[in-house]
Amino acid sequence: MHPDRIAELLTPFLGESFENSDHASAIENSATLSRAQLENISTYIDILIRWNSRINLTSVRQPEEIVTRHFGESLFAARHLFPIPSPGEPRRIGVAANQPVSPSLHVIDVGSGAGFPGVPIKIWDPDLHLTLIESNHKKATFLREVVRALTFTNVDVFTGRVSDFQESGNKHGGDVVTLRAVEHFDLVLPEAARLVRSSGCLAILVGQAQLDRARKLAPALQWDAPVKLPHSSSRFLIKGRNESQQ
Repeated sequence: MHPDRIAELLTPFLGESFENSDHASAIENSATLSRAQLENISTYIDILIRWNSRINLTSVRQPEEIVTRHFGESLFAARHLFPIPSPGEPRRIGVAANQPVSPSLHVIDVGSGAGFPGVPIKIWDPDLHLTLIESNHKKATFLREVVRALTFTNVDVFTGRVSDFQESGNKHGGDVVTLRAVEHFDLVLPEAARLVRSSGCLAILVGQAQLDRARKLAPALQWDAPVKLPHSSSRFLIKGRNESQQ
């Protein structure tokens, strides 16, 4: 798909104001993607469509719908999780966080599947350290192909379940852990929550029916108000913060 058309389709997800849930005022976090970022998305779409003809990565098969449904949602989450700082300001996690963070943030994407939202978050902020957890071997192979094609560095693909990841010695967790449309939600979400390090957050993209369930499954997290996704009446981004001292 042509990068200019991708940019047009993504405008509602990148160009609108969103409300800071911890402050009365709203902030503006409009953004535009660079040509290189748009080219990466175009390449990613080509690979996804080619692989999707062989293995079932996504039921969404039209390129424009892939942009809005998958990249739009993922980049909307990225914009909220990693707002563009003003010149001279440190990078922070989320618009409500006042705590500066290290230059190399670790994002862990649980149940990555076709790579959403983890890979688009990496496109948004290439300096992130990204770990993609995917138990399906064919999907994990696809993810490695995408990482190679986009020439990303500092990306790990872990083939296994969240519990396997924890047992393999990965005890430090992530600054941000993401979760979107996974099977066995009730089992996976508590495990994903345990991966969030102190002062980090769990960010999930879910339907309205799962909002209350998420809060009940991870009661130790401090949950922000959900944010409705553009072009949807029933899908939300919700963030839960780990405020414990570890």
